[in-house]
Amino acid sequence: MIDQQVSLRGGAARLPVRPRTGRFLVLAAVFVCAACGLVYELELVALASYLIGDSVTQASVVLSVMVFAMGIGSLLAKRLRCHAAVGFGLIEAALALIGGSSALVLYASFAWLGESQYALVGFSLAIGVLIGAEIPLLMTLIQRVDRQDAGGAVADLFAADYVGALVGGLAFPFLLLPMLGQLTGALLTGAVNAAAGGALVLWVFRRDLTPRSRWLLVAANVSVIAVLATATVLVDDFERAARRAVYGDQVRVAVQTGVQKVVLTGTDRDSLGLYLDGRLRVSARDEHRYHEALVHPAMDGPRARVLILGGGDGLAAREVLRYGDVRSVTVVEIDPAVTRLARTDPALSGLNGHVYRDPRLTAVGADAFTWLRADHQRYDVVISDLPDPGVTASTKLYSAEFYGLIAEALAPRGRLVVHAGPPVVRPHTFWTVDASVRAVGLATRPYRIPGRPSGFTASPDRLGSGDRPPEDWGFLLAAAGAVGEPGLAAGAPALRSLRAPELRDGARAADRLRLPGQVPSTLIHPRYWEEA
Repeated sequence: MIDQQVSLRGGAARLPVRPRTGRFLVLAAVFVCAACGLVYELELVALASYLIGDSVTQASVVLSVMVFAMGIGSLLAKRLRCHAAVGFGLIEAALALIGGSSALVLYASFAWLGESQYALVGFSLAIGVLIGAEIPLLMTLIQRVDRQDAGGAVADLFAADYVGALVGGLAFPFLLLPMLGQLTGALLTGAVNAAAGGALVLWVFRRDLTPRSRWLLVAANVSVIAVLATATVLVDDFERAARRAVYGDQVRVAVQTGVQKVVLTGTDRDSLGLYLDGRLRVSARDEHRYHEALVHPAMDGPRARVLILGGGDGLAAREVLRYGDVRSVTVVEIDPAVTRLARTDPALSGLNGHVYRDPRLTAVGADAFTWLRADHQRYDVVISDLPDPGVTASTKLYSAEFYGLIAEALAPRGRLVVHAGPPVVRPHTFWTVDASVRAVGLATRPYRIPGRPSGFTASPDRLGSGDRPPEDWGFLLAAAGAVGEPGLAAGAPALRSLRAPELRDGARAADRLRLPGQVPSTLIHPRYWEEA
């Protein structure tokens, strides 16, 4: 104990600053490093959810692997405690390089290799090990600069760590992501991380370093910052090249909104493609078949007031407004950027027939679930044109609670139609949606038509190229009373590649695929279905 106290006194005497100042600087470094570490963590979760999908699974993988790796890092750091200063400096340089470049490498892996899951696990493991090694070394350093009991040192370190994590957690969604984007935000975070770790060691603990270790740290930090700065300068060119690899050569619009990543490709109505979070939502080559099959079976009956949930692209509204006796159409779209594109983009507005100029249409920017809870109007037809039910972010919009709100909004003879995913490829998904609709007292009639791969993430030019087998589009027609065979309403334009008898045949084929005993999806247990 006496030897330890002498060592602490000797260590403090060698510092270029007073012990209290040194302690403050160490805690400031802890604060910055913790903020950077959480940004890396959130960056991995956000990008993995965008590239791979299923945010719950991706967050679980990243967090569990990182926490496990942090434990390994803490154990490995025991070997570095006798060289705490240089060890901490090198760890921060490595963390800055790996964490700062993680988003870039993940995106490149997805764009050119078509797979980013392994890279995600690798980065989570490496970043976790390096973050886990920080605290044991910082504990040694803070006791070097200011004598205090171990409990007090741990309390100070964790307080600074948690506050830094708070700042990093808030900075990522409210500052870095909207202002810089995922790639530049990660690179800038890495540069700040390297600068903070290097400055602490090279200034406060410079007398603990040998000339060789000092030059090693200088070279490592300068190299890391140079690499990150170069990547920042080139990131726009990289992102354009990656987009071309993913979406083809005709990307016209690519914007990160507050809700999702929106990409618009194609220069005319024949080649247009709309991607939301990397998934192809609209292809001009086949969208008419999807939207006509979605809309027209539900329009057979009273149809004066129509509600479209999702469908901000205006394509479902185009089909609804073909009927002259429709008096009002309300489109509830969560992302205003999509409706803005549908209004202003020449190709997309031409494809939807300039429906937003029609005085019968009202666009609402809101979450469909929240909006339905506040809306007390009744509708003859409700069209659920929402993202695929296999996408975790949309699971509440396929729950029994959500369909209960729709049932309350239906007029006495009202109908509901739901895009429910492919019944052949993902039958559990489809029939869970069916069970959820029936759980609120609505009768259902399933039907399907041939389609393209649901959630397709490649360029529209690759459709039908054999990359993935084609999937059917599956729908559910529902009403409070009995539901007959779906068909086309009188006077409706016939589907270009599908006639009413084939639509009825698709309904019978879909019904033959029924899975018995499916449990409804609820807000408490939102996902009973399997992923494709």
